[in-house]
Amino acid sequence: MTVDAFELVKLFADGSTTPLIELEKSIMKMDSVQSVFISQSLDRAFREAKASTERWENACPLSSFDGVAIAWKDLIDVAGLVTTAGSKVFKHHSPAQHDAEVVSALTRMGMINIGKTNLTEFAYSGLGLNPHFGTPANVVEPKCIPGGSSSGSAVAVGQDIVKISMGTDTAGSIRIPSAFNGLVGYRSSCARYSKEGVFPLASSLDTLGPLARSVRDCYVLDCLLHGQANVQLPKYSLFQQLKFYVDLDLLQDPAITIAVKNNFLYAIERLAQAGACIQYQRITAIHKTLSLIDSGKWLGAAEAFTLHEDLLNSDAATQLDSRVRSRLETARHLPASVQIGLYQIARSLKQLISQELCDGFLLSPTVAHTAPQRAPLEQDETLFFQTNMKTLRLTMPGSFLDMPCLTLPNGSDEYGLPTALLISGTCNQDQKVLHAALAVEQVLAGSFNK
Repeated sequence: MTVDAFELVKLFADGSTTPLIELEKSIMKMDSVQSVFISQSLDRAFREAKASTERWENACPLSSFDGVAIAWKDLIDVAGLVTTAGSKVFKHHSPAQHDAEVVSALTRMGMINIGKTNLTEFAYSGLGLNPHFGTPANVVEPKCIPGGSSSGSAVAVGQDIVKISMGTDTAGSIRIPSAFNGLVGYRSSCARYSKEGVFPLASSLDTLGPLARSVRDCYVLDCLLHGQANVQLPKYSLFQQLKFYVDLDLLQDPAITIAVKNNFLYAIERLAQAGACIQYQRITAIHKTLSLIDSGKWLGAAEAFTLHEDLLNSDAATQLDSRVRSRLETARHLPASVQIGLYQIARSLKQLISQELCDGFLLSPTVAHTAPQRAPLEQDETLFFQTNMKTLRLTMPGSFLDMPCLTLPNGSDEYGLPTALLISGTCNQDQKVLHAALAVEQVLAGSFNK
């Protein structure tokens, strides 16, 4: 049975295994998969694992996750490794001289840095395809896509190479690959974690978060990143006071498959049976945001084009993934007035969603469908773009409104492909979302005690 990081450290504590032993297992698994890692930091990892093993032998770990291996999406600087952003254009850049701030923070907590994971070029797609470094295989069905853009981060956890990986999310890039691979993924509010040393896509939307096997692993990691070394999980005695909003109009989207819809409704039923307050209500801020997205008005497109404009105007543009290049070019002629107007609209809609959800949480499917097969998407560019927008549609509003969101598995379709439930709160209410998700996870796992 595969354990999460929370259980693994118990094995460190009782001497059943050590960080060095677990690192050796991780390296064996790394060697057996393709296109998951872009670079490795194994010399560093062995030094860190040896030091952690000694700390556990002396019963003095640095934190609750001392000795746990972590992988970093290759937008995040790790000293000595090149940050490629998934692009061969960046492949020969100089290695980073310093760790990103989040890397430094978790290193101080004793976590083991083993390398950097693959992603869609510049993190600009929800599907996870990469013609430069290869596309990782979905962990449930290798013929299917891994989801993106944090593709390698998801597969590294799904293949049990690491218990936790760190991704980024601008429109769904943590939540989608987590959902497609049956994992837990947490999109934090934009201000939750430092982005120093992280290569951007769209600065007003970019955020960081973990992909893991459990909500509790995400909860502990969040505490570590806020300087709390020894973490105790909260109790769930107030579960009946949690209020969850369900917008049934969102389920009318024809892209939502029967399995996704049925698994979502069944999860809601189980939460209600456990005593949660379920309120059915149309959430206007979400629908207004979807209308903007459907009309092609997306802040991320304008900011991403601005970031990469010089590259797009250079001869090196021909080296880009043609699909990524096409998407970047769509915002070339977007008027500045439209972009400024979108910033104003975003502020207004963030106020509205805070009023509508108040102290509650929105429940929705994470993605309208399960992971599609990879080959047709590689062969048909029109299908690629259509599928990409369909895949991102339910996660993009949370990014636009800067909602902390956590996705967790809630079943599978007739082919065994995972579906997922998304729990979303209002901006900067991250800890409340994590607390609620801990309780929801227990209910869906059948281990909740009223």
